[in-house]
This record gives sequence, C-alpha cells and structure tokens, in this order.
Amino acid sequence: MRIRAERDDLADVLGRASRAVSTRSALEILQGVLCTVSGKELTVTATDLELTIRTALTVEAMEEGSTVIPARLAAEAVRKMPPGAVSLASHDGEVEITGNGPRFALREFNAADFPQIEAPDETGGVTMDGDVFTSAIAQVGTAASLDEARPILTGIHFAAEGESLRMVATDSYRLAVRDLPGVAPQEGLVPVRALRELSKSIGAPKLTALIGERSASFHSDAGIMSARLIEGTFPNYRQLLPEAHEGRLVVSKDELLDAVARASLVAEDHIPLRLSLGSGGVDMAVQRQEVGGETEHINGEYEGPEITIAFNPRYLSDGLNALDDDRVVLEVQDEHKPGLLYGAGSQDFRYLLMPVRL
Repeated sequence: MRIRAERDDLADVLGRASRAVSTRSALEILQGVLCTVSGKELTVTATDLELTIRTALTVEAMEEGSTVIPARLAAEAVRKMPPGAVSLASHDGEVEITGNGPRFALREFNAADFPQIEAPDETGGVTMDGDVFTSAIAQVGTAASLDEARPILTGIHFAAEGESLRMVATDSYRLAVRDLPGVAPQEGLVPVRALRELSKSIGAPKLTALIGERSASFHSDAGIMSARLIEGTFPNYRQLLPEAHEGRLVVSKDELLDAVARASLVAEDHIPLRLSLGSGGVDMAVQRQEVGGETEHINGEYEGPEITIAFNPRYLSDGLNALDDDRVVLEVQDEHKPGLLYGAGSQDFRYLLMPVRL
C-alpha cells in the first residue's frame, strides 16, 4: 500500500477515525487503524468492538492494499510533518511516513488480525440537521451516568413522542429530556460515549441516523460511525416528570449561573445550595463549617408560595449550562420533590433535578 495526500487532510481522517480506539483494550490490534486503499480512495477504520468509526479520503494512490498502523501515533506523526504532501507506504513489516524531509518508520500490525467489521446498513434511516442533533446530544448527555457498573444509565434513550424523536438520559440524580419535533422516531438505547464522538468524528451539516435491533449507525459526508446498543430496559422516566408545580421562578440564566459559581467556591460538590424562592426572586445560601458561607439575592419573577429547596451545585450548574435560552424557568412543588429547569422560550429541553434533603 502506498499513497500520497496533503498533510492536513491525511491527519484529519486518521485523527477522526482514531477516536474509536480505546487505550484500555488488551488486544494490541485494536490500538491500530485499518488503512485500505482501493482505486483513489483511502478508507480508515478504527474500532474497540463497541464503537466503530470509518472515514475516507481521495488520495493519489500508487499501490493498493491494506495495513494496520498505530492509531494515535500515526495521526500525530502526520500532523507534525512539514506542510505539503505526505506519503504513507507499507512494506517489510513497517509503515513509512515521509514528507519534505522527516521520516517516520512505524511498526506495522498484521491486517489479517483486524476484526471483520460488518458494514452498517446505509439505506433508510432519518436525515436531520447535524448541528441540531449534536447539540441535542450535548444537552441530554449532561445527565448520563459514567458508572459502567450501571450500563443502562450510560446511554441516551431514543424513543417516540408523538411524531417527534425524544432523547432521554439519567444518572438517577438528574434527568434530561430533549424533543426534536419533525424528526421521525427511532427506538434504542445508544451509549453516550459513542454519541459524544459524533461531532468530532463524522460531524457534518446533514446526518442520517439508523437504529436497528443490535446497533445504531450514523452517516454523513465525513464518514460512518456505528455503535452497539445497550441491552436492557430503560427506567420509566415519565412518572418522574411533574404534571403541575407550586412555585415558578423566571430568572436570567447568566445571573443564576454566576451566583451558583460563587456559591460553589464554598460548597464544592458535597455541600448543597439552599434556594429560598419568594417574591422578587430567589435567595441563595451555602454554609460550610470549616470554611464559612456565602449568600446573595438573584432578582427574578416568582409565582407561588415561599419554598426553600436545596440542590447539588454541580448538577444545578450542569443543567443551566445545557440550556440555550437567556432566561430560564425553575418549577418546584416542595422541598422533597424534583425541580424542573427549562428555557423560558421553549420546553423542547427539560432538566429534572433531585433535591438534597436539608
């Protein structure tokens, strides 16, 4: 195999595919990317057996063939070459990367050992705005768990909500829901780790999603990403969404975020923020015995009885950061039931936050 391509283009396809490589894999072959040249196209594939990313580039091909090269080392080696054309060639058990002076000689893996990856179905699926979809993933993914001991909570649940696509995630302390009106429903539980790679691996203005029985695949002009679905039953989140509220606060997102950030200097993660909602807005207070405390008032519009409720400061900050609106709404029922955050201009994204008992 031997090709020539512009440095930046080659570094790009290698780097984007390499995002599927797991540094924790015990299989050495999975630390590499499969590079295949056919005609004038270089296809680069990486996988950790759960997540697979395939990218492609039109190149000057001098010799067809396949090789597996160390993923991140090769991508960085190409990226650090001088500007201009870079050649990549495999022979005698090594892969040579050259261009305008420097030369890397990297050990070649046996391409026959690379897993046989079944090509995902590229027919059908739902085509949508790529930026809107990846933005929705970022919002909902805020509430997904990172605890691999509870795999059901490490995914984003795709479901139907009327004629819209609904995306839901929860770590049991908070719940995020995003509706995408006008997007045909897809059903399945997709690992959040895979979804977070979409924008960095195959992000494009148009994206097609197809969720099958065992895997989900996403296609764009930049490549293909597929991920194995998480097996199991997602929690019944609908029973958590409140149908009514006692108190409703409308406040500037930035002002509330700034106040939470100041209070967090004292609170850290394990000390709750106390919010007293009443006429004129909300009084925020935090007290930590060994350090001290902080209090302040945030102006806002409040309807309902006076209610005092406490939240984990990081979870509250995460929810506020996930909202797009300049003004946000916090709905509460009482100090023991979850609070609901959403933008004042739209409820397409909602963030439910469990309170901390005082």
